[in-house]
Amino acid sequence: MAGRITLRLAPALETLDALITEGRTGAFDMAFIDADKENYQNYFERCLSLIRPGGLIAIDNVLWNGRVIDPTDNSVDTQAIRAFNAGLKDDDRVTVSLLSVADGLTLARKR
Repeated sequence: MAGRITLRLAPALETLDALITEGRTGAFDMAFIDADKENYQNYFERCLSLIRPGGLIAIDNVLWNGRVIDPTDNSVDTQAIRAFNAGLKDDDRVTVSLLSVADGLTLARKR
């Protein structure tokens, strides 16, 4: 598999933007997002561009240890995940399934 793997060490948004600039739009079958919560929407938009129709984006930590439903938790990360989840449920570019395993995993299939 070594010949099929390209290691890129850089901030994620820079890496994703570089892939788009290189013309890799629609070239991937799957993406996995598990990074800083404030940028989940930014990661999602870029991944959506990079995966093919029918491809899958898996987003980790969408339940945030239950904090997304805790009205007393207004931390930046919690608010970011709440906003991301709210926007994703109405996004007609994908079909979505939220798995309540561990800390929550959303699967978004690109239409």
